[in-house]
Amino acid sequence: MVQSSAVDVDAYLAEVPEGRRDALAGLRRLCRAELKGFDEVMAYGMPTYMRAGAAEIAFASQKQYISFYLMRSDVRESFEERLAGRDMGKGCLRFRKPEDVDLDLVRDLLRAVATAPGTIC
Repeated sequence: MVQSSAVDVDAYLAEVPEGRRDALAGLRRLCRAELKGFDEVMAYGMPTYMRAGAAEIAFASQKQYISFYLMRSDVRESFEERLAGRDMGKGCLRFRKPEDVDLDLVRDLLRAVATAPGTIC
């Protein structure tokens, strides 16, 4: 599933492959716990977390991996050492297997994002 037409995150999670559902639900729980004041929406076919109309975080089940989108370049730069060597695009951290999702790293990234608005890539 590259892009979903689900109308909300519950429907999105219901349609992802069962083997990935727990990992994606865990990402959602973290986002909801850490991103106070953000709106949870479906945008670009994936669960997205917005503040003041700007998308800052998203996640998705892609064909080959689970993606965690970190649209804050300032946070990526401040986590440069912890992100080194990971499978990462410009704003996308990729986990090849559901069990590879590093919830401790994601939690720390979310806390950094929640601290204050910053530069969106």
